[in-house]
Amino acid sequence: MRKIDHVGVVAPSWPVAEGLLAGTFGLLLDESCADLPDGMEYEGDGSRIYFLKVGEGETLIEVLIPAGPDTGTGRFLAKRGPGLHHIAYACDDVPAETERLRAQGLEPIAIGDMLNGVFFGPKDTMGILTELVTLDPRAPKTGDHAGGG
Repeated sequence: MRKIDHVGVVAPSWPVAEGLLAGTFGLLLDESCADLPDGMEYEGDGSRIYFLKVGEGETLIEVLIPAGPDTGTGRFLAKRGPGLHHIAYACDDVPAETERLRAQGLEPIAIGDMLNGVFFGPKDTMGILTELVTLDPRAPKTGDHAGGG
């Protein structure tokens, strides 16, 4: 694994998330990922997604806004309230890293094609939904990642 790619948070609405993350903390909307006012649709359940840049680094905050109470994101919000949803780690090869983690006893959640992104359930990952995503090929590769990922 190369770096934390993004941290996903669930919020009840974009104005609430924007007020705290952009207004109070000063994070900037990453319009290359999601335009205002509608953000990007999460195809899994129709929820809206916005990305904010953290300072001058590469880490993003992904804000998930439920499309309704019956969506996965809506059920999460109703059960746990707003806050941390998942942490996403960037790696060079999602399928290979998935197999490495599977060999360590973690079971991926079958969502989509699992080629560029895969989730591991919180039961196996200290209570935190964990995502692997493909490293952006434009990102600098730093350090040695001997040890598998």
